[in-house]
Amino acid sequence: MGNNAFLPVSKQDLKLRGIEVLDFICVTGDAYVDHPSFGIAMVSRLLESVGFTVGIIAQPVSDADFAELGAPRYCFMVSGGNIDSMVANYTVSGKKRHKDDYSAGGKGGKRPDYAVNVYCKTLKRLFPGAGIVIGGLEASLRRFAHYDFWADKVLPSVLVSSGADLLVYGMAELTLIQLAERLRAGEALSEVTDLRGICRVAEPKNTPLNAAQCDGFELVSENKKCYAKACAVQYEEQDEVYGKTVVQRHGNKMLVQNPPQRCLTESETDKIYALPFMRACHPVYEKDGGVPALNEVEFSITWTRGCFGSCNFCSIALHQGRRVQSRSEESVVREAELLIKNRGFKGYIHDVGGPTANFGQPSCRKQLKDGLCKSKKCLAPAACKNLETSHEKYLRVLRRLRGLKGVKKVFVRSGIRFDYVMPDKDGIFLKELVENHVSGQLKVAPEHIKAGALACMGKPPIEAYLEFEKAFFAETKKAGKEQYLVPYFMSSHPGTTLNDAVDLAVWLKKRNIRPEQVQDFYPTPGTVSTAMYYSGLDPFTLKKVYVPKNDGERAMQRALLQYYKPENRGLVAKALAVTKRKNCLVSKDNSDVKKILPERTQKAKREVDKKSGKKKKKR
Repeated sequence: MGNNAFLPVSKQDLKLRGIEVLDFICVTGDAYVDHPSFGIAMVSRLLESVGFTVGIIAQPVSDADFAELGAPRYCFMVSGGNIDSMVANYTVSGKKRHKDDYSAGGKGGKRPDYAVNVYCKTLKRLFPGAGIVIGGLEASLRRFAHYDFWADKVLPSVLVSSGADLLVYGMAELTLIQLAERLRAGEALSEVTDLRGICRVAEPKNTPLNAAQCDGFELVSENKKCYAKACAVQYEEQDEVYGKTVVQRHGNKMLVQNPPQRCLTESETDKIYALPFMRACHPVYEKDGGVPALNEVEFSITWTRGCFGSCNFCSIALHQGRRVQSRSEESVVREAELLIKNRGFKGYIHDVGGPTANFGQPSCRKQLKDGLCKSKKCLAPAACKNLETSHEKYLRVLRRLRGLKGVKKVFVRSGIRFDYVMPDKDGIFLKELVENHVSGQLKVAPEHIKAGALACMGKPPIEAYLEFEKAFFAETKKAGKEQYLVPYFMSSHPGTTLNDAVDLAVWLKKRNIRPEQVQDFYPTPGTVSTAMYYSGLDPFTLKKVYVPKNDGERAMQRALLQYYKPENRGLVAKALAVTKRKNCLVSKDNSDVKKILPERTQKAKREVDKKSGKKKKKR
C-alpha cells in the first residue's frame, strides 16, 4: 500500500490492496487515529515499515467486527487503547462516564470494561488457533497481580486472565520488531521466551534461575504487607541496566517478566516519528465530528518519553520508564514543518513536550552506566547533587521552532517540573519560557502543601514551589507581561488527613487561590500510590500510611479545595466541625461567612457571637 493511505480496516480495503491474509491485526479500544500520539498507530506503522502487512480493528463490538479482517498470519495484537478502559469508563466516584475523547464524537460506552480481557476471550472463541499478543497501557500496568479499584480486590495478571500468549510491556517498539522478525523466521509464539520486554506464563519447573520473586497472586490477595513488598520488587527491577527477571506464581503457573527492553537511541526514535502517519482520524468518523483526543495533539509535538520525576501516583515509571529519551532537534523541526503545511494550522504549536516537558536528557551520567538509583528519587525530597540540570537542548529546540516561517507562537503546555527548573542556576530557561512560551497561564502541580502528604506522593516540599513562584513572577514583571500560574492540587491521596486538607484550604484562601480543577486521587492499576491505598503501607519502607478511604471523608477533602463554591458549603462546614476548626476559613470580620458556611451554621455562629457580647451583624 502507498504511504498516503490509512491501514486496512475492512474486507474491501484488503481487496483493493490485493491482500489475502494480513501478517498482523491490531485490535484497539480507541477509535482509529493514525497519529504518533496513539499507541496503536505507532505499532502498526512500525510493523508496516519493516515489510509486514497490518490491519486495524477499532472498538469492535460484534463477532462480525472481530472477524472483519479474518485471521492473521502471525498473531492478533490487542490493546485496551491509550488509557485503561476502566479509567475511560468510570469516574473516581464510580459513576459511568458519558464522554470518551478517544471515541468518535467523544461519546462514551464504545469500549468494554476490562477491554483487553474481553477482546482476547472473543478472539480465542472465534479464532481458536490464532496467537494473541497484548500490550499498551492497560496490559502493561496490569501485568502483575494488581489491586483493582473498581472490583475492590486484587486481580491476577492480565496475561493470565486474558488467555493471551505473550504480553509486551512498556514502550514496546523495539520488542515488537524483534518479535515480528522471529515470527517471520518461523518461530512460534510459545518458543519466544528470552526476549527482553515481554511477560509469559511458564511451568514452575521452567522458572528462570536467579530471578527476583514476588509473593504469588493468592498470597498478595490475602496479605496486604506481601502486596506492598511485591510492588517494591516490581518497581526496583524496572531498569534496563540492572533489572532482573521477575517471577510471580499464579496458581500452578508462573508469571515470568523478562528484564526491561533497552531504550531506543535518538536516531531510532527519530525514525519512528518520521513514519508516514496520516495525522488524522479515519474518514469513517467524520460524520460524528471526528475524535476529540486528536484535537489535543494535532498541533503539538512529542519530543521526549520517560520521566525520572517518578511521582508515586503516576504510571509512567512502570510503563515508559524513568530514563528519559528525546528526539533530535532536526526530527522535531521536520515534524513542525509538516504541521505548518497542514491546512488547519493557524501558526500556533500548542505544545512541545512529553510526560515532563523540560526533561530532555537522562537524569545523570551515572544512570547511563549503572542505572537509576533503587528506591530513590532524583527530585524528592530534594534535587540530587548529581542531577544534570541543563535545559540547553530543550532551549535549542524551542528557539528553532519559534524561528520557523509560519510559526507565530510555540507554547509549552505539558507538565513543567518547577523543582527541576530552579536547580538550573543560569536562569535562561525560565526567562525564555516566560517571554516566549506561556499562553497567559502556566500549569504547574505542587499537589499539596503538607510535608507528609507530599512525601507519600513522591513530591518535594512546598518550599520548592514557592521558590519557583517567586522567580516566575519576577521574570514576568521584567518581561512586562501579565501572566499567572495555575497550580494543581490533589485531594485524598494516601498520607493526607482531613486536617491536612483543611490546612491546604486555609493556605489557598490566604493566597486568594481558587482552583477551578482539582484531582481526587484515583487508585489506578500499577502505581505505588495505589499500593499504598490498598495496603496502608509504604511499599519501600513498609511504614504505615494513613489512607482516606471513607467516601464521606474523600468528599470533604475534595470540597475543601474548592471551599468557595456554594455547592460545597455543607461538606466544608462538616469538615470544619469534624476537625474542630469551625472558624479557620472565616475572616475576623465575618465578611465571608455566607460564602463558606450554610445558613444554619451562620445562625448558630450569630447566637454564639451574641452570647459572647459581640455586636450582631446586619444581614
